[in-house]
Amino acid sequence: MTPRALTKRFYARDTTEVARDLLGKTLIRRLGGESLEGLIVETEAYYGVDDPASRAHRGRKRYNAVMFEEPGRLFIYNVHRYWMLNFVAHEPGKVGAVLIRAMEPTEGVERMRASRLVNEDTDLTSGPGKLTIALNVDRSLNGLPVTDETHPVHVLDNHLNFEVGRSNRIGVTKDLSEKLRFYMKGNKFVSR
Repeated sequence: MTPRALTKRFYARDTTEVARDLLGKTLIRRLGGESLEGLIVETEAYYGVDDPASRAHRGRKRYNAVMFEEPGRLFIYNVHRYWMLNFVAHEPGKVGAVLIRAMEPTEGVERMRASRLVNEDTDLTSGPGKLTIALNVDRSLNGLPVTDETHPVHVLDNHLNFEVGRSNRIGVTKDLSEKLRFYMKGNKFVSR
Protein backbone atom coordinates (compact mmCIF):
# COMPACT_ATOMS: atom_id res chain seq x y z
CA MET A 1 0.00 0.00 0.00
CA THR A 2 1.33 3.45 -0.93
CA PRO A 3 1.94 5.69 2.11
CA ARG A 4 -0.53 8.55 2.42
CA ALA A 5 -0.12 12.04 3.85
CA LEU A 6 -0.97 12.34 7.51
CA THR A 7 -4.46 13.77 7.91
CA LYS A 8 -5.76 16.66 9.99
CA ARG A 9 -6.99 14.05 12.47
CA PHE A 10 -3.37 12.96 13.11
CA TYR A 11 -2.43 16.54 14.07
CA ALA A 12 -5.63 17.21 16.08
CA ARG A 13 -4.32 15.43 19.18
CA ASP A 14 -2.19 16.28 22.18
CA THR A 15 0.95 18.03 20.97
CA THR A 16 3.28 15.67 22.85
CA GLU A 17 1.65 12.61 21.26
CA VAL A 18 2.02 14.13 17.80
CA ALA A 19 5.68 15.02 18.45
CA ARG A 20 6.40 11.43 19.47
CA ASP A 21 4.38 9.93 16.61
CA LEU A 22 6.06 12.05 13.91
CA LEU A 23 9.33 10.19 14.51
CA GLY A 24 10.08 7.79 11.67
CA LYS A 25 7.56 9.43 9.33
CA THR A 26 8.71 10.71 5.92
CA LEU A 27 8.93 14.49 5.55
CA ILE A 28 8.42 15.64 1.94
CA ARG A 29 9.38 19.05 0.54
CA ARG A 30 8.31 19.57 -3.06
CA LEU A 31 10.49 22.17 -4.74
CA GLY A 32 9.71 22.80 -8.36
CA GLY A 33 9.68 19.36 -9.94
CA GLU A 34 11.96 17.88 -7.30
CA SER A 35 11.12 16.03 -4.11
CA LEU A 36 13.38 16.43 -1.08
CA GLU A 37 12.66 13.74 1.49
CA GLY A 38 13.81 12.30 4.77
CA LEU A 39 12.84 10.43 7.91
CA ILE A 40 11.95 12.64 10.86
CA VAL A 41 14.40 11.70 13.61
CA GLU A 42 13.96 14.48 16.20
CA THR A 43 11.06 16.67 17.34
CA GLU A 44 10.00 18.97 20.18
CA ALA A 45 6.49 19.73 21.45
CA TYR A 46 5.44 23.31 22.29
CA TYR A 47 2.17 24.34 23.94
CA GLY A 48 0.39 27.65 24.55
CA VAL A 49 0.48 30.40 27.17
CA ASP A 50 1.42 28.02 30.00
CA ASP A 51 4.60 26.93 28.20
CA PRO A 52 7.42 29.43 28.90
CA ALA A 53 9.48 28.23 25.91
CA SER A 54 6.62 28.47 23.41
CA ARG A 55 6.12 31.14 20.77
CA ALA A 56 2.54 31.29 22.10
CA HIS A 57 3.61 32.03 25.69
CA ARG A 58 2.64 35.70 25.50
CA GLY A 59 -0.73 34.98 23.90
CA ARG A 60 -1.99 35.26 20.36
CA LYS A 61 -0.05 37.75 18.23
CA ARG A 62 0.16 38.33 14.49
CA TYR A 63 3.39 36.32 14.11
CA ASN A 64 2.11 33.26 16.02
CA ALA A 65 -1.60 33.28 15.11
CA VAL A 66 -1.36 30.08 13.04
CA MET A 67 -0.33 28.19 16.19
CA PHE A 68 -3.78 28.94 17.65
CA GLU A 69 -5.61 27.86 14.52
CA GLU A 70 -6.58 24.52 13.04
CA PRO A 71 -4.10 21.63 13.25
CA GLY A 72 -2.36 20.31 10.14
CA ARG A 73 -0.77 23.57 9.00
CA LEU A 74 2.80 24.87 8.89
CA PHE A 75 4.04 27.35 11.46
CA ILE A 76 7.28 28.99 10.31
CA TYR A 77 9.15 31.54 12.41
CA ASN A 78 12.68 32.91 12.64
CA VAL A 79 15.28 32.36 15.36
CA HIS A 80 18.81 33.78 15.05
CA ARG A 81 18.44 34.19 11.24
CA TYR A 82 17.17 30.61 10.78
CA TRP A 83 13.63 29.58 9.88
CA MET A 84 12.04 26.94 12.11
CA LEU A 85 9.72 24.30 10.61
CA ASN A 86 6.75 23.44 12.81
CA PHE A 87 3.51 21.56 12.34
CA VAL A 88 0.49 22.97 14.16
CA ALA A 89 -0.73 20.12 16.37
CA HIS A 90 -3.14 20.32 19.26
CA GLU A 91 -6.43 19.13 20.61
CA PRO A 92 -9.59 21.16 19.82
CA GLY A 93 -9.59 24.44 21.76
CA LYS A 94 -5.91 24.15 22.68
CA VAL A 95 -2.69 25.62 21.28
CA GLY A 96 0.44 23.83 20.13
CA ALA A 97 2.99 23.01 17.47
CA VAL A 98 5.74 20.47 16.88
CA LEU A 99 9.21 21.67 15.89
CA ILE A 100 11.03 19.39 13.46
CA ARG A 101 14.60 19.42 14.80
CA ALA A 102 16.24 16.89 12.47
CA MET A 103 15.70 14.39 9.69
CA GLU A 104 17.68 11.69 7.91
CA PRO A 105 17.78 12.59 4.18
CA THR A 106 16.58 9.87 1.78
CA GLU A 107 15.75 11.64 -1.53
CA GLY A 108 17.01 14.83 -3.17
CA VAL A 109 20.26 14.70 -1.24
CA GLU A 110 22.25 16.40 -4.03
CA ARG A 111 19.91 19.41 -3.91
CA MET A 112 20.27 19.54 -0.12
CA ARG A 113 24.06 19.43 -0.45
CA ALA A 114 23.94 22.35 -2.91
CA SER A 115 21.94 24.38 -0.38
CA ARG A 116 24.05 23.53 2.68
CA LEU A 117 27.61 23.22 1.27
CA VAL A 118 28.86 20.89 4.01
CA ASN A 119 31.46 18.12 3.93
CA GLU A 120 29.49 15.47 5.81
CA ASP A 121 25.95 14.38 5.01
CA THR A 122 25.30 14.10 8.74
CA ASP A 123 25.56 17.92 8.81
CA LEU A 124 22.85 18.44 6.16
CA THR A 125 19.75 18.28 8.34
CA SER A 126 20.93 17.53 11.90
CA GLY A 127 19.41 20.63 13.48
CA PRO A 128 16.34 22.81 12.90
CA GLY A 129 18.16 25.63 11.07
CA LYS A 130 20.23 23.22 8.97
CA LEU A 131 17.06 21.36 8.00
CA THR A 132 15.21 24.45 6.79
CA ILE A 133 18.19 25.62 4.73
CA ALA A 134 18.55 22.18 3.14
CA LEU A 135 14.81 22.06 2.33
CA ASN A 136 14.53 25.72 1.26
CA VAL A 137 11.88 26.45 3.91
CA ASP A 138 11.01 30.08 4.62
CA ARG A 139 8.17 32.28 5.87
CA SER A 140 6.31 32.01 2.54
CA LEU A 141 5.14 28.53 3.67
CA ASN A 142 3.66 29.78 6.96
CA GLY A 143 0.04 28.72 7.41
CA LEU A 144 -0.08 26.34 4.45
CA PRO A 145 -1.88 23.02 5.00
CA VAL A 146 0.16 19.81 5.11
CA THR A 147 -2.57 17.18 4.91
CA ASP A 148 -2.42 16.26 1.23
CA GLU A 149 0.27 14.83 -1.05
CA THR A 150 -0.15 17.82 -3.39
CA HIS A 151 0.99 20.34 -0.75
CA PRO A 152 4.59 21.65 -0.95
CA VAL A 153 5.34 20.25 2.53
CA HIS A 154 3.66 17.17 3.97
CA VAL A 155 4.43 14.04 5.94
CA LEU A 156 3.81 10.49 4.76
CA ASP A 157 2.80 7.77 7.16
CA ASN A 158 5.46 5.15 7.90
CA HIS A 159 5.68 2.23 10.29
CA LEU A 160 9.27 1.66 11.39
CA ASN A 161 10.71 -0.03 14.44
CA PHE A 162 13.11 2.05 16.53
CA GLU A 163 13.78 3.06 20.12
CA VAL A 164 12.58 6.49 21.20
CA GLY A 165 14.68 8.77 23.36
CA ARG A 166 13.20 11.62 25.37
CA SER A 167 14.78 14.67 27.01
CA ASN A 168 14.25 18.30 27.88
CA ARG A 169 14.03 20.66 24.94
CA ILE A 170 17.28 22.09 23.61
CA GLY A 171 18.28 25.76 23.83
CA VAL A 172 15.44 26.99 26.03
CA THR A 173 16.11 29.04 29.18
CA LYS A 174 12.78 28.26 30.88
CA ASP A 175 11.24 24.84 30.34
CA LEU A 176 8.35 22.74 31.56
CA SER A 177 9.18 19.82 33.84
CA GLU A 178 7.89 17.33 31.27
CA LYS A 179 10.47 16.06 28.76
CA LEU A 180 9.16 17.31 25.40
CA ARG A 181 12.01 16.45 23.03
CA PHE A 182 11.81 13.12 21.20
CA TYR A 183 14.43 11.45 19.03
CA MET A 184 15.34 8.17 17.38
CA LYS A 185 18.02 6.62 19.60
CA GLY A 186 21.24 5.84 17.76
CA ASN A 187 20.37 7.85 14.64
CA LYS A 188 23.40 9.83 13.44
CA PHE A 189 21.24 12.72 12.14
CA VAL A 190 19.88 13.66 15.57
CA SER A 191 21.18 17.11 16.51
CA ARG A 192 24.00 17.39 19.00
